[in-house]
Amino acid sequence: MKYLLALLLFPTVAVAEAPKVVAARAEGQTIHVTIAHPDTGWDHYADGWEVVTADGTVFGLRELLHPHETEQPFTRSLTLDAPLPAGPVFVRARCSVDGWGAALAEVARD
Repeated sequence: MKYLLALLLFPTVAVAEAPKVVAARAEGQTIHVTIAHPDTGWDHYADGWEVVTADGTVFGLRELLHPHETEQPFTRSLTLDAPLPAGPVFVRARCSVDGWGAALAEVARD
């Protein structure tokens, strides 16, 4: 009972969700990525994603310049300067508060 009372009296700390890559697809050298994140406005939003290989080589970065709190999930694209390598390629997302998420999503190829 005393623990229940403590929970009611003391505010809890909200845990932020990392941006989630819902889908990632390559169409030639253009990568289309769909991201879901509980954007709250300019103070906390998904602000970018990058295309990487398993060894960490970065092939491209897509900056997201504004929050998408009313458009979830949302899709944005990036055309790379070079063709993708033959092996697996991944996308990871970033938010303005928590930085890069640890989860990698493999890019599907046409």
